[in-house]
Amino acid sequence: MTDNSSPRLLDGVRVLDMTNVLSGPYAGYQLALMGADVIKLEIPGTGDLARQLGADPRLSGENLGVSFLAQNAGKRSVTVNLKHASGREVFTRLLGEADVLLENFRPGVLDKLGFGWERLREINPGLVYCALSGFGATGPMRERPAYDQVIQGLAGIMSVTGTPDTAPVRVGYPVCDSAGGITAAFAVAAALHRKLRTGQGAHLDVSMLDAALTGMGWVVSDYLVAGREPVAMANENRTSAPSGTFETADGQLNIAANKQEQFETLCRVLGRPELMSDPRFRTRDDRKIHRDALREELEKTLKTRPAAEWDEILLPTGVPAAPVVTVPQALRSPQVEHRGLLHRLPSPASGGGELVLLGGAAHVDGRPLAPTGPPPRLGEHTHAVLRTLGYSDADIARLHQEGAI
Repeated sequence: MTDNSSPRLLDGVRVLDMTNVLSGPYAGYQLALMGADVIKLEIPGTGDLARQLGADPRLSGENLGVSFLAQNAGKRSVTVNLKHASGREVFTRLLGEADVLLENFRPGVLDKLGFGWERLREINPGLVYCALSGFGATGPMRERPAYDQVIQGLAGIMSVTGTPDTAPVRVGYPVCDSAGGITAAFAVAAALHRKLRTGQGAHLDVSMLDAALTGMGWVVSDYLVAGREPVAMANENRTSAPSGTFETADGQLNIAANKQEQFETLCRVLGRPELMSDPRFRTRDDRKIHRDALREELEKTLKTRPAAEWDEILLPTGVPAAPVVTVPQALRSPQVEHRGLLHRLPSPASGGGELVLLGGAAHVDGRPLAPTGPPPRLGEHTHAVLRTLGYSDADIARLHQEGAI
C-alpha cells in the first residue's frame, strides 16, 4: 500500500464530470489520478446510480455503493438540477471556469437541456467537451441504450470467448466500459495538449463499440487482413502452440512457448526431448495442427508437479509461464505490492474505517498514480464550490430550498 501523494500531470485542469455508473466515471477517475480537479456533477437526492450498486448493502444504503467508491476517489461532488432554471445558471457558471466537460448520457440529452455544442462553445470557447456513449453521437444505432454486455455481444467479443461448445460467453469483467473510459481519458488528454498550444477547445465523440473493436487487435485483423473468421478457442492461442493453459498436479499453468527455441527449451526442461523430433511437432505450423496431441503429451509430465513448482523451474529458462491465480491472489502478489497499485484511504461511510482502492496503471517520475482523497459523499462539496463561483451563503441556501442544487 502507498500513501496518497501522487504526481500531478494535469494540475490546474478542471473537469466537470457528469457521468454515471462505470465507463464515464472510470474516465474521470483516470483524469483525477493524473492530478485534475474533477468535480462530479450529480442529481440532487440520488446522484450517480453506482452509489446504489455493489456487494455491500450497508454502503449502498448510504449512497456509497462499492461500484461508486471504486471509480470516484479524489473527486468533489456538487449537486445541480439542470431541469431547474437556477440549476442551469449554476451549471453555466461552472462551465465558464472549466477546462473539460465529460458526460455519458445518450446522444442529444444535453442538447434538450439547452447545452448543445454550439451553446457550450458560446459559454466557454476553449472547452474540451467529451461525450462518451455506447455507439457514438452519429449513425443508426446512436439512440440505443448500451451496457457493457450489450457492447460485448455487438463487438463480437462474446463470440470469441469460451470454448467452441460454450461460446458466446461474456468476459468476466466490464471490459467495454473500461475500454471506452480509457479511450475517453486519452482523447481528453490529447485535446488538452492542443488547447495548451492553440487555445482551441474540442468536441470529442467516443463510442464504446468503436473502442471495443479497436481493442481487439489481431483478432479483428485476422479477419480484415487475412480473411480468417475468428472463433472461440478457450485458452488456446490461435497463432501458436504450445500456447495456452495446461493442467498441473494442483492447478493450471499458462505457457506461451511461441518461438521455436522456447518450445525446444520447454521439451528439454520437461525431460521430453523426443517431442522436438516428433513429426507432429517439429515446426510451428505442425504444432498448431496437432495442438491437442501436443497438449496431451506435455500434460503427462506437467501433472507430476504443482504449478508453483513448474513456475520456479521454468522461470530461469526464458520460457514464458506462470500459474493461473484468483483475483485475491493477484492483489496479494509481491509485484502488485511493489508497484504501489493499492492505496489506503479513509472511508466516507458513517462507520469510518479504511478503503483499499486501485490507483493508476502508470508510474510518473518513478511514483505511482494515487487518488488524492476518498470518494465524496453526495453533494459534499456543493457549498464550497458555489462559493468560488460568487454565490453567497444566502444564495446557496435559497438554491437548496428551490431544489436547484
